[in-house]
Order: sequence, then C-alpha cells, then structure tokens
Amino acid sequence: ELVLKVRIQNPNLRENDFIEIELDRQELTYKELLRVSCCELGINPEHVQKIRKLPNTILRKDKDVARLQDFQELELVLTACDRSFLFRAPAIPEQAGYNKKASELTY
Repeated sequence: ELVLKVRIQNPNLRENDFIEIELDRQELTYKELLRVSCCELGINPEHVQKIRKLPNTILRKDKDVARLQDFQELELVLTACDRSFLFRAPAIPEQAGYNKKASELTY
C-alpha cells in the first residue's frame, strides 16, 4: 500500500488537518486517488477542481500518481460553488483491513 496525507484546501477552516489514506500499489491511478480521497474526506468527487501535491504541483494523470511516495501531502482544491452542498455523508467501503471500530474512537 501507498500511504498519502490528504486534506481539503481551505485556509478558512479552523482545523485543516491531514488524514492518511491508503492506495493499493496495483491501482495507482488518478481516478482511484480521487475516489479514495473523496470517500475518506466525505466530499463529492464532482466538486473537486484539482489535486495538488504540496507545495505547488498539480496532479493531472496516472503517471503523476504513480510517482507519489509514502506520506506525501496532497490537497483537494474544490470548485467555487456553494460549500454547503459540497459535503455529503462519507461512504465507508467494506474492505479487508478497514477497522470500523477504530474509526469511531474519540480522543
């Protein structure tokens, strides 16, 4: 698995922390990166304008995604529309290795 750090690009958010996502190294495509990131962040993929590798590189294609290394930081840049409609309830995939109880822990 490739572990990446992703967040939504929004300097106005009080908490703008990264979350870690895992991608199967056999499926390192732009489409899969977008799908997993949006699922984990609870946003609609249709509202993502671009994916930025920090500090200043736009990911555009599968080859860009294939060059990513563990723990690189990515931001999803959202389209400039009404933000109240951007977020949806996250759909958590039932995958091997996903620990539902761990995701419900509070600190």
